[in-house]
Amino acid sequence: MIEGRVLEYGASGRVGLSQASDQVLVIRAREGDYDAFEELFGRYRTLVYRFAYQMTSRRDDAEDMVQEAFVRAYQNLHRYRDEAKFTTWLLRIVANLCTDQARMATRRTNLEQREAAGALEWMTLGTPDDPVNNLEQDRQKVALRKALSALPTHHRTMIVLRDLEERDYPEIAGILGCTVGGAKLRVLRARRALRDRLVPLMTEVER
Repeated sequence: MIEGRVLEYGASGRVGLSQASDQVLVIRAREGDYDAFEELFGRYRTLVYRFAYQMTSRRDDAEDMVQEAFVRAYQNLHRYRDEAKFTTWLLRIVANLCTDQARMATRRTNLEQREAAGALEWMTLGTPDDPVNNLEQDRQKVALRKALSALPTHHRTMIVLRDLEERDYPEIAGILGCTVGGAKLRVLRARRALRDRLVPLMTEVER
């Protein structure tokens, strides 16, 4: 079964595959070269897991998405257009999976977000050497995680892509299938939505 062969962690490709470009690996995978796709999996498993975890805040869900994303990628290699970066196309698959999961989920418990200190450059946080600021920074992190997890999926996706993953606007546009201007507008709206949710939470922290 292809899932078992392609998605085995720690698998290594044939000698020389590690130096091949993504485009070459895709071509070989289309021709039935399983080792070529395993090389792609090895290159980008961590990237997919990190993105999925930031979207779901659950390790089990993120691991499942890694598996599902690469299965779908393998099954749809014939639809991949070589003019787009493979990672852009792959992250689009993951974003769609996250959207599908959000639509089906009725509630989520014990939400966790990766520490965002320093990732959101447009927010001011404390300094490591100041214990008072450190306490305030910890409180801000808690409020930020709550606000981020409460955002609608489409807004959370933009914050993760731009401010946590630090993707540039052309790549975000490629992932979402929109123009660069459209991507910038979506990021702006997402940041405003995050701030709207963050303000009351920060007010509670200051009390």
